[in-house]
Amino acid sequence: MSDAKFDDGLKQYLVEEFIEDYQHGQLTRRDALKRLTGLVGASAAAALIAACAPAVQSTPTTAPQPSAAPPTNPATAVPMAATPTTAPSATTTAATATIASPDPTLTTEATNTVTAGTNNVPVSPDDPAIQASDVTFPSQGATIAGYLARPAGNGTYPAILVAHENRGLTDHIKDVTRRLAKAGYVALAVDLLSREGGTAKVGASGVPGVLGNTPPAQMVGDFAAALEYLKQRDFVAPGQFGMTGFCFGGGMTWRAATQIPELRAAVPYYGPNPPLEDVPKIQAAVLAQYGGNDARINSGIPAIEKAMKDNNKIFEYMIYKGANHAFNNDTGPNYNAQAANEAWAKTLAWFDKYVRG
Repeated sequence: MSDAKFDDGLKQYLVEEFIEDYQHGQLTRRDALKRLTGLVGASAAAALIAACAPAVQSTPTTAPQPSAAPPTNPATAVPMAATPTTAPSATTTAATATIASPDPTLTTEATNTVTAGTNNVPVSPDDPAIQASDVTFPSQGATIAGYLARPAGNGTYPAILVAHENRGLTDHIKDVTRRLAKAGYVALAVDLLSREGGTAKVGASGVPGVLGNTPPAQMVGDFAAALEYLKQRDFVAPGQFGMTGFCFGGGMTWRAATQIPELRAAVPYYGPNPPLEDVPKIQAAVLAQYGGNDARINSGIPAIEKAMKDNNKIFEYMIYKGANHAFNNDTGPNYNAQAANEAWAKTLAWFDKYVRG
């Protein structure tokens, strides 16, 4: 790429992601330049684009869909010695920092057959089983916007915070929030662009620049404020809190886990690692989800696994063979239905075990 240095890991993550999308033909030169300019300025953006010519693609960037062949399990466990970017893998670090077999309720073929795809389909805002609406709450002297979805029935339910991708609080992320509500959770997605008027006002090309130049501590603070908002709702079960996020939001989920001790569980999807020195502060049980073809993100797995093990944290990660970065987004070019369904089933099982349990 370039020898340019960036002042924060999340900003560097965004820069590298847009370079990768440009090289793979998923962003035009013009769009990549717009996004990079918002992050690092015009001259640095031009230099990065000049240094990173698009790669010649020998294979499609979108993984084949399972309809063309009988489905197989994309996340078969293999020994830790295997290369994580080329083979599926699963590992659990127990609280005693010993390596144990993966939880059979998450990985057996029989369970996959039953639960794959559970609630991982679009859910209409008008679905009678849920209630969904825009909400606002205070955070650090600002008014933050969010999208709240919950089961329609009376009673109290566990709550899940949702962190959006580098596109902001999109319709897709709102849909993911409704899917969690359909699965029996109160879910709140936070718009990290709220101080600038919200995702829609900032616009697609401007969102990454805002996110990359916002202090991570401020964004984590907005999620902490969202949790306080949830704790005041009479339909939220006390003390039963989790968080999930995707891409940039996966990185935010990792960071929030280091700073919000009330989180019982966290499920970051293909997100960059948090500062490793903050890992000792994690109280949540973490399930990390990765695409097998996502070499850039997967290169960080050994470091986070070691840090979690050394600090006696509950940790499991799954790598889905043949899946690319952003495989869960069914509105994007990298969507992989088989991996997305498998990962969603494991996400719900993880929350059921560590948030409800």
